[in-house]
Amino acid sequence: MKIETDKVHIVSGVRHGKTIGSPISILLENKDWKNWQESLPVEAGDPEKHKRVASPRPGHADLAGALKYNFPEARYILERASARESAARVAIGAIAKLLLRELGMEVLSHVIAVGQATLGNAEVPWGKLQDLHAKPEVLLNCADPDAEQRMKAEVDQALRTGDSIGGVFEVVAHNVPPGLGTFAQWDERLDGMLAMAVMSLQAVKAVEIGTGMESALSFGSAVHDEIGYKKDSHATFTGLTRASNHAAELKAASPMGRIFWCAAI
Repeated sequence: MKIETDKVHIVSGVRHGKTIGSPISILLENKDWKNWQESLPVEAGDPEKHKRVASPRPGHADLAGALKYNFPEARYILERASARESAARVAIGAIAKLLLRELGMEVLSHVIAVGQATLGNAEVPWGKLQDLHAKPEVLLNCADPDAEQRMKAEVDQALRTGDSIGGVFEVVAHNVPPGLGTFAQWDERLDGMLAMAVMSLQAVKAVEIGTGMESALSFGSAVHDEIGYKKDSHATFTGLTRASNHAAELKAASPMGRIFWCAAI
């Protein structure tokens, strides 16, 4: 954004480039606040300087929030429900990814659809995702250059007509060990926690884990990830395999879970 550079300052928990075991605190300054000190002061202030939002926007929290708290307008709702809240998640998520990397796990994402332009059904190899994220600059974060240009055309068309357009992005968790979360407590199941975390992002309106939506239209025999057994030359058991990954659990040779998140923009 032009008004905010999103420069993060770590104020505790890290010293000399290493974590020290105490909570990590991150400061992400809202530089736009100085433009609102007179119109949204803590004290009573001048009512004439208050910038009212009397026309709630469809698809946002404006109307529901104003009705919930009996506000005569949506300014306070708009500010509290702002998508700028996601900046804090990005900052702390970067630290979380560094922790996962120390444990041999990595999480990457890429765009697979914008409007009618899609990447197709082919699974993107992990190495290609790594190459994508190694680029110094990206356009729409799509692993296929041709598909990315088609996606750009969709965005350009929406821009020319003064409209907006949604898309789908995929998150891939690589080398994740089985057994995370729980099968017993409903609020500790990993897929449930992941779905809740992503659905709480303001633009996200659908979550698919694995091939969830396709699986809903298929017979069980077509979507169950059959469990296989690896053996060495001496017929000694060496591990488990799966020929498919519909449930986003484990895949032979390269364990990864795939989650699709649809964003309506």
